[in-house]
Amino acid sequence: MRVEEDFLGKKEIEEQHLFGIHSLRARENFDNSTLFPVEWYRAIGLVKLAYYKTYRKFRDTAREKSLPSPGGHMWLPDKIIDALENAAVEVSEGRHFSHFIVPAVQGGAGTSINMNVNEIIANVALLKTGRKPGDYHYIDPLDHANIYQSTNDVIPTALHIALIQLTDRLEKAINATRSAMETLEQTYRNEIRQAYTQMQKAVPSTYGNLFASYSDALSRDWWRTSRIKERLKEVNIGGGAAGTGMGIPRFFILQVTKELRKITGLPLAQSENMVDATMNNDALVESHAILKALAVNLEKISADLRLLAADLFVHSSVKIPQKQMGSSMMPGKVNPVIPEFQISISHKVYANDQMIANLAARGCLDLNAYLPSIGLAFIESFNLLCSGCKSMTENLLKDMKVSAKNEQDDVFKNPSITTALVPYIGHKKAALLARDMKESNTTVFESNGKLAILPEGKIQRILQPSSLTAKGFSLKDIDPEETGHSD
Repeated sequence: MRVEEDFLGKKEIEEQHLFGIHSLRARENFDNSTLFPVEWYRAIGLVKLAYYKTYRKFRDTAREKSLPSPGGHMWLPDKIIDALENAAVEVSEGRHFSHFIVPAVQGGAGTSINMNVNEIIANVALLKTGRKPGDYHYIDPLDHANIYQSTNDVIPTALHIALIQLTDRLEKAINATRSAMETLEQTYRNEIRQAYTQMQKAVPSTYGNLFASYSDALSRDWWRTSRIKERLKEVNIGGGAAGTGMGIPRFFILQVTKELRKITGLPLAQSENMVDATMNNDALVESHAILKALAVNLEKISADLRLLAADLFVHSSVKIPQKQMGSSMMPGKVNPVIPEFQISISHKVYANDQMIANLAARGCLDLNAYLPSIGLAFIESFNLLCSGCKSMTENLLKDMKVSAKNEQDDVFKNPSITTALVPYIGHKKAALLARDMKESNTTVFESNGKLAILPEGKIQRILQPSSLTAKGFSLKDIDPEETGHSD
């Protein structure tokens, strides 16, 4: 056991633990087991590394100019800086995460997050220099691991990095789903389907049109998602507690963003107004709304495919893959679990979006105390949508089949098919034809044969699949002699 002390008192901590008194107090105060996102944890390691590298340059520059160290303290030696840098690298790799004990749902604007990482880095650095955890006289979590830093610029900057990195992952997931949809479009391009408006039969369309429309929506989602990087590239690192840079060497303010860009390979930029970047979170609200738009499209696609494959349709043309047993009681029952999975994901994203907007608005004056919950919700939405896209691609779209023969037969018994005949015979004659089809339960060809409105060859040409799916009609298509019209 070791004893650690802060201005509130003392606590005993087991020797092997890399966390310290500040983390332990937070764990006791925030009694929940919500796991902090490892993506954010790793990004904090990158930010810390940028600070330590900047400190080394700051020290070396000051020494070259024979300038004194701030506060009258000795400059940190290379051995300590090396140890801090190596510890930060390990955090950026996700190591020692089991010693991060602060739950994700917390108070304090992220101070507990920052201190837990500071304690891990300090204690790992102590081990690397041959000392025991808790020997803070040599390497201290605040004076050394947190040197010239504030929770209020470290934690938001790390969140932006984590979200930008997750953007790349989500872009790939969206593209894979879009590619699978394009394959379906090409495979079933000319398969006639019954279109529905307001859940009622409408004019015919094709499965090619259906899948192409889904693909286009996903293309827009990919484009919007790629814009998240632009929205979040500005960070407030170097701004300190309130974005004013108080207590931070000007060298740090000018240099640390450059170091972070070099380490991450991301196009990060220091905000021109770091006070604004510290107090306002509208960029996060805007960016998460992009994820909400994706969730809406994925829900729409999933709900449509689930409906088209449902037993409610007598002649269901869409056959979705059977993935698992659907009932513990009814033998042989298989449920559309993949669409249901995505619909559930989408609604969780909607809930996260509402919470992010509400908590962003709750920011008070110069800081938002609820950034931990905002970041948790945002990262959760990213991971859920990546999971949903992957499952939709692998478990739904790749093995989905369309067999539309029976549906094509029904298309010609739907009175709405007469819409295609209006340019040739006018609305009144088309309505007569539609009424006879409905009353007699016959196809458009049978009713036309009875009423003799159009020559058989002409109606066959008008209603062939290529004509039905053409974009509109040309006046050259209309032959007055064949249709019985003349001017």
